[in-house]
Amino acid sequence: QVQLVESGGGLVQAGDSLRLSCAASGRTFSNYAMGWFRQAPGREREFVAAIPWSGGKSNYAVSVKGRFAISRDNTKNTVYLQMNSLKPEDTAVYFCAANQFGAAIMPRTYDYWGQGTQVTVSS
Repeated sequence: QVQLVESGGGLVQAGDSLRLSCAASGRTFSNYAMGWFRQAPGREREFVAAIPWSGGKSNYAVSVKGRFAISRDNTKNTVYLQMNSLKPEDTAVYFCAANQFGAAIMPRTYDYWGQGTQVTVSS
């Protein structure tokens, strides 16, 4: 089992930045690829970014590429999502997730999920 706890969400204005963190415990964190997803009210959960276990080439949704950056620190069992130039359409609950297959974009490939952290961007 892997337990994931997100933090760092909040209410910001358009153009501001936030950094989300996801702390992992349980099994060896460095064995898992990590992803960030988000879900807005009335919408399906969507992929945001993912990073392989090695911290190599990451994947990003088109809507966030160039604005968001995913990173990980395996010594701290933590994955981060730096979000810059935030827009109102980025408003959602953000979830981190873990899998052993790679930096996948499909939610169903992830085995473990956190409870989420709310990000609200006002215009």
